Amino acid sequence: MYFGRLERIELSRPAPQAGVLPLNYSRHYGHLYHILGNMRKILGKDFFKEKTLDIAQSLLGKYLVSSIGGKVIAEKITEVEAYVGEHDLASHSSKGKTVRTEVMFGEAGILYIYLVYGMYWMLNVVTEKKGSATAVLIRSTEHFKGPGVLTRELKITGKLNNKTASRKNGLWFEDREEKILLKDIKRTPRIGVSYAGPIWSKKKYRFLIKK
Repeated sequence: MYFGRLERIELSRPAPQAGVLPLNYSRHYGHLYHILGNMRKILGKDFFKEKTLDIAQSLLGKYLVSSIGGKVIAEKITEVEAYVGEHDLASHSSKGKTVRTEVMFGEAGILYIYLVYGMYWMLNVVTEKKGSATAVLIRSTEHFKGPGVLTRELKITGKLNNKTASRKNGLWFEDREEKILLKDIKRTPRIGVSYAGPIWSKKKYRFLIKK
C-alpha cells in the first residue's frame, strides 16, 4: 500500500452552487435542499461488499463527503488504488493480521486510516466480506491531488480509523448520479509499491479518471 479550486456554497443569499453545504443549509433553501437530497445516495455496507476491483472502479465519480467546521465539503473522487487481499504483496494485509492491519480484516465500509512518514494520513475503505483483508485507497479528488494532501485538506486523521464511513462519523461516500464511462478510466500500476516484487508491483490496480 502507498507509504509514503474548492467548490463552495457561501452562506449569503445568492443561489447555491455545487460543493460545500452549510449544515443549516436547509433552513435557507429548504425546498431546493430536498430536491438535491433526493439526487444523492449515501453508500453503505452493501456497496462495499462487492469485489474490490469493481468497487475501486465504481468509486470514480462518487463523492467523498466530510463534515468540517460546521460545513459539509464534498469532493468528487478521481483516483483510487485497489488492494485485493493477503496474497497481494503490495497490501499491508500480506503480512497477516497485526495491530495495524486488523482493521482490514473487518466489515465492509470500515475506514482504514494509517500514518506514513510521521505526517501523512492515508484514507482507505475496507471491502468485501469480513476476513477478506481487502481495501481501496482514496488517492485523489477533483481538487486535492495526492492521498496526503487530500486527508490534510479534509482534516482526516487516525481518529476515524476503524470507524464506519457514515454521516454520523463525519465522513461518508455519496452517489450523485454522475456516470464515468469506461473509455474515460485509465488503469496503471499502483504508486510506490516496488517492494511487492515483479508481479504484484505491476498489477494495474490503480484507477483514475482521464484528464
